[in-house]
Amino acid sequence: MGDRTTPVVATRLRLASSALMPLGHLWLPDWAPNLHPVLVHFPIAILVMAVALDLMAVLSPQAFTRRATGIYLLGSILLLLTYLSGRDAGATVFTPGMAHGLVQEHWDWAMWTTIYFWVLSLGRVLVRGRLSSGHRFLRAAFLVAGSCGVALLAMTAERGARLVYEYGVGVVGSP
Repeated sequence: MGDRTTPVVATRLRLASSALMPLGHLWLPDWAPNLHPVLVHFPIAILVMAVALDLMAVLSPQAFTRRATGIYLLGSILLLLTYLSGRDAGATVFTPGMAHGLVQEHWDWAMWTTIYFWVLSLGRVLVRGRLSSGHRFLRAAFLVAGSCGVALLAMTAERGARLVYEYGVGVVGSP
């Protein structure tokens, strides 16, 4: 998944993360080692719901199209916050040596998934008039694009789940 641009983009996002994430620690419950496990499931559920709304927009009235665009934007915002919190979490949890490669894979997949959904969401905003005015083919194209995004989410989530359930990352805080 990575290429030459990955380190540059990841470095910029890591800097943004370190600036934003200390605010999240102010209201964390005692059981949460960092903000990431609190946020992580929200963008997944919201973006899957956005794709479901896209499906309804293809099959039935266009009222679902505007709602889907708003849900994509909300999901993309939460996905970015989740990505940044995950980058921040890496410094706060114990990570066994064997898991470091998988952490990097998870970060790479998460970064590209976040970028994908931001491009998709902004693309929807740019063509929102045509999406709402009966362009069934365009709505179907966004349904396919959203479904591809959900596949990216699943690949990212699978790596995150392996970090927790195979390696115990985030289960015990840093020593």
